Amino acid sequence: MAANDATTETASGATGLHVAFIMDGNGRWATKRGWPRLVGHRKGAERVREIVRACPGLGIGWITVYAFSTENWKRSTEEVIGLMSIFARYIRREADELSASGVQLRFIGDRSRLDPKLQELMTAIELRTAGNTRLVFNVAINYGGRDELARAAKVLAADVLAGRIAVDEIDQAALEARLDTAGQPDPDLVIRTSGETRTSNFLPWQAAYAEYEFTPTLWPDFSAEHLAEILGRFGLRERRFGAVLTG
Repeated sequence: MAANDATTETASGATGLHVAFIMDGNGRWATKRGWPRLVGHRKGAERVREIVRACPGLGIGWITVYAFSTENWKRSTEEVIGLMSIFARYIRREADELSASGVQLRFIGDRSRLDPKLQELMTAIELRTAGNTRLVFNVAINYGGRDELARAAKVLAADVLAGRIAVDEIDQAALEARLDTAGQPDPDLVIRTSGETRTSNFLPWQAAYAEYEFTPTLWPDFSAEHLAEILGRFGLRERRFGAVLTG
């Protein structure tokens, strides 16, 4: 089946492709211009707004963006604090538009390390947009694929100890149901900007059979036109999921 024939529908009510983004290159974009790295991150947040607005018209029903990884805490204190401020400002500024335009905002990752006030903002907008079905927008914050799998394994272990599931009942579906993205379709396409060709611990379980596109464009320069062009190429691919297609 050609990729552009794929349409998925889940309990969220959304339909279409699931596209995930590793939004790389914000800091380099700013550095090239002699500006502080945080200027690039602010520009990157503006780019997120454009891409989210474009998604429904491009046949995308789910979008997941890699906003802050479990490894990003290693960055300077100034940059980390600045990023958290940008996240909070984005939620406050975009809440009305996301809600009105039918976007359901979700956050994936370990929230326990985040500032309580930021956690409150995240929960509030999730509740406010929970009934929206035009587009599901996942923001991965303090997210790492290995960390997610470890957390899911802990939940499984607790469920075994509590008698909610037997050891011999544990299978892929049981683990998947305990992931941050439980109930959502796996990504069809993962796009990484800036020319890097690593997956950087992003959705390792979910993206096992995703198609990948690595573009040299830095995230602040990545436009809806770039996305449409990539989707055009994606639509020509045959997705085999490990099988051999015949006919």
